[in-house]
Amino acid sequence: MPSPTPARRSRRALLRVTATAAVAASLLAVPLPGASAAPSTGAVIAEVYGGGGNSGATLKNDFIELGNPSGAAFGLAGYSVQYLPGSPSASSQWGVTPLTGSVAPGGRYLIAEAAGTGGTAALPAADATGTLALSATSGTVALVTGTAALTCKTAADCAADPRIVDLVGFGTAVVREGSGPAAGASNSASVARGAALADTDDNAADFTAGDPTPTNSKGETTGGGTTPGGGDGGTTPPVPGALRIHDIQGTTRVSPKVGQTVTNVPGIVTGVRAYGTKGFWIQDPNPDNDPATSEGVFVYTSSAPTVQVGDSVLVTAKVSEYYPNSSGGSQSITELTGPKTTVLSSGNPVPAPVVLNGANIPAAYAPDAAGGSIDNLPLDPAKYALDFYESLEGMNVQVADVPVVQATDKYNELWVDARPADPRTGRGGAVYLGYDQPNSGRIMVQSLPPLTEVPFPVANVGDELTGTTAGPLDYNQFGGYTIAANTLGTVRDNGLRREVADRALPSELSIATYNVENLDPSDGPAKFAELAQAVVTNLRSPDIIALEEIQDNNGAVNDGTVDASLTVKTFTDAIKAAGGPSYDWRSIDPVDGKDGGEPGGNIRQVFLFNPDRVSFTDIPGGSSTTAVDVTGTGKCTALTASPGRIAPNDEAWNSSRKPLVGQFSFHNKPVFVIANHFNSKGGDQGIDSRFQAPTRSSEVQRVKQATLEQAFVAKLEAADPDARIVSLGDFNDYQFSPALQTLTKDGVLRDLVNDLPANERYSYVYQGNSQVLDHILVSDAFKRQHVRYDVVHINSEFAAQASDHDPQVVRVKP
Repeated sequence: MPSPTPARRSRRALLRVTATAAVAASLLAVPLPGASAAPSTGAVIAEVYGGGGNSGATLKNDFIELGNPSGAAFGLAGYSVQYLPGSPSASSQWGVTPLTGSVAPGGRYLIAEAAGTGGTAALPAADATGTLALSATSGTVALVTGTAALTCKTAADCAADPRIVDLVGFGTAVVREGSGPAAGASNSASVARGAALADTDDNAADFTAGDPTPTNSKGETTGGGTTPGGGDGGTTPPVPGALRIHDIQGTTRVSPKVGQTVTNVPGIVTGVRAYGTKGFWIQDPNPDNDPATSEGVFVYTSSAPTVQVGDSVLVTAKVSEYYPNSSGGSQSITELTGPKTTVLSSGNPVPAPVVLNGANIPAAYAPDAAGGSIDNLPLDPAKYALDFYESLEGMNVQVADVPVVQATDKYNELWVDARPADPRTGRGGAVYLGYDQPNSGRIMVQSLPPLTEVPFPVANVGDELTGTTAGPLDYNQFGGYTIAANTLGTVRDNGLRREVADRALPSELSIATYNVENLDPSDGPAKFAELAQAVVTNLRSPDIIALEEIQDNNGAVNDGTVDASLTVKTFTDAIKAAGGPSYDWRSIDPVDGKDGGEPGGNIRQVFLFNPDRVSFTDIPGGSSTTAVDVTGTGKCTALTASPGRIAPNDEAWNSSRKPLVGQFSFHNKPVFVIANHFNSKGGDQGIDSRFQAPTRSSEVQRVKQATLEQAFVAKLEAADPDARIVSLGDFNDYQFSPALQTLTKDGVLRDLVNDLPANERYSYVYQGNSQVLDHILVSDAFKRQHVRYDVVHINSEFAAQASDHDPQVVRVKP
């Protein structure tokens, strides 16, 4: 499965940064005309307004506003902002306003410039003051290192001046960055970057025209910071506007007001996120009578909010729909962006949370749009769980005394299930039994306060999150609907223990599969020791182990290395140190970069085997690109190469691991073992996708892979109907999937997970669902009464885990 994104600023924040970088990269790949300072990593010009005091203007002064999208303060001592007319003549000169102080991380810095004769509203208290008389419609503003006036008067000359940190040309300015100047500036309109302050060095793309929104370093948006206004620079009285939150949210997933600026929207602050995706939630304490319309909404500020829970506020902002993972089909989040906020009072009670439980969460998960988008379908919260959650988006919600169905992870998240009717595993998880049974009560829980204030609970599957867990209902691209918890319950430890497999009898051959999650020497002794202890203690030192995700000797270093002998030796040494046998091993190095996985890692399958119990039949001829075949018949049936790979040059295995086949001998009887690692589910639309039913695009390749392997197994069985075959590994798919149905077609193999009780069918936990990705399949030569099979639960249900997969072991009498 795809690995979660590493840093925890907030996954939504990471995606915003990634998206901005991607846009910048795509634009910068094409040579653009105009001046071009390098995209700024510190302060940028956030807004320019030259209509102050002109006819029709409300503000009395022109202004230039700086912003700092970075995580560190940007010192301005020795810097200046400078202005040049849009069509400079030979005598035109740059005007200069020196700067002092700094721009805080995520903050703003306001420079007041010349006043006109009109206007009625003053700027907020300025951080710097100059006398530049900007044109309302055309000109160029630059942020400059130094206070000496610039001399360039063409885009090319300015692009070559290293003193220019950032530059914006607007109107018909000759000097500008990119394909054209920013458009739309006037007596009543400024040009401004979006809330994320994206800088792609293209003024036309980065800036849009709109109402002037001067903001100083204190976050004040009104004259002198002393007269509360309506959130738009003091021009609107501090009274609620015409629209309420439920009007903005509407009765579908997409706001009917998207793209519009809404004025003085009232609400009570119910949650504040001062890290990651910075902003706050507001909720209307006076709801309408429509259960489909949410009364809550997220206000995206980009910098740390100054409001507090319980503040009664008015927000003027632009309505937007944010898709945390648009390529993966995520739900959208209705947001208010670029906000100007007025606090009317503090200490107000927050609206009572909606309690999520079996009484209100529908069993049906999502409406069916035949693979199309459900964005514009009317919400039916009484019928579909996804509609129910969407109808509560941004609202204060609560769960109480709920089971934990996915353990706390390294991002300080866990999953609970608020619907008791969802089927449970024998150990307390939510078992995933079919595409039509997604367990609709699953909810992720994250902590809203910084963890320095409220430590996040550490829980395993089967524990209970007791008491009240409450906060705004958010949406996370890596998990769906999420409680951003202001209040966290406490964990009741229900004593989950790691399982230990039964011992194999001397007459039994024990074979295991274990995905060891990108193992390489850089993981360090602790991980090797933990994995080794599991092999010895929990798996009882199987005779044969098929390992998946063994990386080359230097792991993710992408230097052409493919040899994994050091990785394997480090592991086998650790097993021996843990009291296990001296395993021998076989594998085939992949072609560099051709088998998918982490770039540079060259993951592959490896056979470990205990030579005191089983022997490996070495047959020369196997290579990374040579296809293994079957030779002989009856008891003389053999592989043409051992180890070998099944159809390694077929397009079904593009960027994916090729099955590794080995011929073993146990009690003088041949046993054919196939180690698998089919392609991952990367690129599939999630079960909570806005596209319903979701497309499982990766499934196509796994079916092709299963078809090739099924044909190979059928050929082995045609040569010897009594061939003892074990196919095992990480198939990255469910027991009910088309891929596994293909692999077991015509009865050539049977999937042993189906022999377990339904509540024991899982080896992996994802988004709160305990599900099957790993399998052991056997041929009918192994009689049912001679097969003992276990999924050994030691990782997937635990907060502390050596791998994200549980191993499996089968004990057979050949």
